[in-house]
Amino acid sequence: MKKLLFAVIACVISAYTAVASPLADTEFRQAMAAIQANDFVTGLHMLELAIGDDPDNLRYASEYRQAIIRNKDFDRSVDFFGKMVASHPASANLHLNYGFAYVDKIPVAGSITQVLLANTALGEFSKAVDLQPSWLAYYTRGAAYLFWPKIFGRAPLGVADLEKALQMQRTGPRRPYYLHVYVALGDGYCKTEELDKARAIWQEGLRQFPGNQQLKSRLSMQGDELVKLIENNFDPNKRVDTDLREIWSAGQS
Repeated sequence: MKKLLFAVIACVISAYTAVASPLADTEFRQAMAAIQANDFVTGLHMLELAIGDDPDNLRYASEYRQAIIRNKDFDRSVDFFGKMVASHPASANLHLNYGFAYVDKIPVAGSITQVLLANTALGEFSKAVDLQPSWLAYYTRGAAYLFWPKIFGRAPLGVADLEKALQMQRTGPRRPYYLHVYVALGDGYCKTEELDKARAIWQEGLRQFPGNQQLKSRLSMQGDELVKLIENNFDPNKRVDTDLREIWSAGQS
């Protein structure tokens, strides 16, 4: 079982770090140079070409969405990834980024639209889990479930996904981004009123990542102070960090 889980993680990381096709790599480099020069017309166009030539490349898609956030053209991102998943329905990475495109748009939407966007994003994350049950897919969907108010009853689903991500990350080398599961899973336990489990997972995380302020802050608080800290992180008007750079950076270390 451990070998299988590690194989899944290795497969996913290889998708982040695999050598791109020469054409896509050239397009990507031209795109990033243009964006660095604040030429978003050229940069976004070239990134769309690069993703089209290498649809599973998470790095290209992530950099595209970060450029979209800077350019505030969220509908373009949603439309683009919608067309890409229609052409490549079996790509888990595309479904993840399609979901992220909706998440990126949430802070600029009205309250009713925010709910619709969040629900659509969850649907894409679920498709990614079904296609490739990776650490990233489970973590992403699990964290997304936690943003829903208690009345929707989705926090236990988030905890279940995050527990699966935790099982996966325990089987292989430690990666810096594994910290996020310890933080999120503890928050999930708090939302399901399992405070002993929350503190236990934060303590485990602190042993793995000594000195981390997020974990130390949570462990230093109790009661309403802790609830307020956690709920403040699930404000739909605050932008969620959907930049995936740390994943391929860690994979290349």
